[in-house]
Amino acid sequence: MQNRLYFSREVREHFDALVPRLDEVFVGAPSRERRSFELRFERYFSNLFESVVGPYGWHEDFSDFLIRLTELMARAHLERSDALRDLDFERELTPDWFQRQQIIGYACYVERFGGTLQGVREHLDYLTELGVGYIHLQGVLMPRSGESDGGYAIRDYLKVNPSIGSMADLETLTTELRARGISVCVDLVLNHCAAEHDWAQRAQAGDAQFQEYFYMYPHREMPDAYESTLPEIFPEFAPGNFTWNDAAQKWVWTTFHDYQWDLNWSNPEVFLEMADIMFKLANHGVEVFRLDAVAFMWKRLGTDCQNQPEVHDLLQALRACANIVTPAVVHKAEAIVSPDDLVHYLGTGKRYGKVSNIAYHNTLMVQYWGAMASRDTQLMIHTLREFPRTPTSIAWGTYIRCHDDIGWAITDEDASAVGLSGYSHRRFLSDYYTGIFEGSAARGLAFQTNERTGDRRVSGTLAGLNGLEVGLEQNDKRLVNLSIERCLLGFALMCGWGGIPLVYMGDEIGLLNNYGFADNEATRDDNRWLHRPFMDWEKAQRRHLSGFVESRIFGGVKNIIQARKRTPHLHAQYENFVPDTINPHVFLHVRPHPLGNFLGVYNFSELPQLLDLAELTTYQISQPHPYDQIEQRHVFVEAGQLRIPPYGRLWLI
Repeated sequence: MQNRLYFSREVREHFDALVPRLDEVFVGAPSRERRSFELRFERYFSNLFESVVGPYGWHEDFSDFLIRLTELMARAHLERSDALRDLDFERELTPDWFQRQQIIGYACYVERFGGTLQGVREHLDYLTELGVGYIHLQGVLMPRSGESDGGYAIRDYLKVNPSIGSMADLETLTTELRARGISVCVDLVLNHCAAEHDWAQRAQAGDAQFQEYFYMYPHREMPDAYESTLPEIFPEFAPGNFTWNDAAQKWVWTTFHDYQWDLNWSNPEVFLEMADIMFKLANHGVEVFRLDAVAFMWKRLGTDCQNQPEVHDLLQALRACANIVTPAVVHKAEAIVSPDDLVHYLGTGKRYGKVSNIAYHNTLMVQYWGAMASRDTQLMIHTLREFPRTPTSIAWGTYIRCHDDIGWAITDEDASAVGLSGYSHRRFLSDYYTGIFEGSAARGLAFQTNERTGDRRVSGTLAGLNGLEVGLEQNDKRLVNLSIERCLLGFALMCGWGGIPLVYMGDEIGLLNNYGFADNEATRDDNRWLHRPFMDWEKAQRRHLSGFVESRIFGGVKNIIQARKRTPHLHAQYENFVPDTINPHVFLHVRPHPLGNFLGVYNFSELPQLLDLAELTTYQISQPHPYDQIEQRHVFVEAGQLRIPPYGRLWLI
């Protein structure tokens, strides 16, 4: 132990008291295993200590908490397989592995992609063909029976949903995927668990220890005090934030649904439980944890109970634990919040670069759909240019669709900056993508209409919202062609922005809306199942047949992915800069790189657009005919103008 000089006195005292506790854990273990653990423990102990002392330092048993956490980490380290230890070592030598341009993400519900975990194994060639290096498997852990918020009401974190397989099946799948260079991401729901979870059942039965795992009140005084500043997440089918529980004779905090009980993270026992779960799942081969609903983890009276500083402390602590025990693992924060709040989930100030490795770039997704509807990029330019800068050690998860609805996260201030009314623009987008707006070919459904605020989120698949469904129904070849180009522009944007592009299952072959959700009792009240179709493997086979919509989209997506993999400018450590453009239908972004600038060019119009050669010169793009990485050819410039086809996309270097 030679590196403790940078420890503060308080940190050193706690560290020195903890090291002897390892003796009993490592009895009989190879000395190299203890040595590797101690080196990581020493390296990341400051990050761990400084992040738990805020939330838990006031507890009289804080020292006991640290002892139990240390012993928990040491035991989990010893339980790690040789193959996973090798992966740990590899990732420590290549800590930017998840930032590299070769990483392409794919997201799917297991039951809808392959039926079971075994069924997923039968389609691994498909993922390899597409070029996937990261797969987010949804609906893996055991949910409550019946309605389960799409599988996000977890009944048991250490069991697999029995309808898709077992923990042994998951470990077999992660092993096979790892052999193909594909990392598995699984959801770890941190804010809440199902009312049927063992913790909640014990609390409901009156066990005082487990009632401390939740927020439970015998009277309305405290719930009413909190409610005065709390928003409603699902006002249509889950109004309010508290639910009366007859068995316990108490009000229970339930931010999302009455069957999802919010966990009390101010109780260090909850942290220990979740850390243990995280280690066990990682030791079954999970390499990425999507940390769900993290913005809501800490409650503070008089606030909206979102994005509290302690949340960032807790996420830093969980990451420090992973760095010590399972360094191959990275964390992705599911925080769909404003950009100013979002950057804290990656680390700012004293937490700079220490919180989550990955976060969703919700703003890019929202601005894609906004520019598509308006054919105007000015709001997109303004919003993305003002986006806060982030640590160079992180990666954005970029996407244009996901399993959730699209909420129009456009502030009145940003809209006003480009001469728009925020309220009117958000209303226009909801009208446009639900097909109400005259001339719109979009097919989507309004989700969670809030009459008080006018907020209407939207559900729908990529193809459905981009007009493909209407085009096919009307046998309108022009609309079909334009819809395909709109989809491919979205793929090019999310793959060209950097970070980890996340392809949502079925979008790569243009799957349409799933209206059958309304016929199923378990899904009919939640129209987000509109864009959660079952994979149509018959349509997927058409990806190899010339002339079919599926082959045109799949071929275009695969071409974009291959272009991304050969473009070093798209490594996540390099920043984007968003310049103005003379043409309001065109969006540009520049990525400076040692090999020269990268310029992404996107036409958000169904008409050809021109880009002046002088603009290209400004961004130091080679002349007279710039090179496009997507099509691997020089782009012809005529009379000082670059012609961009309808919904065209270029990656110029």
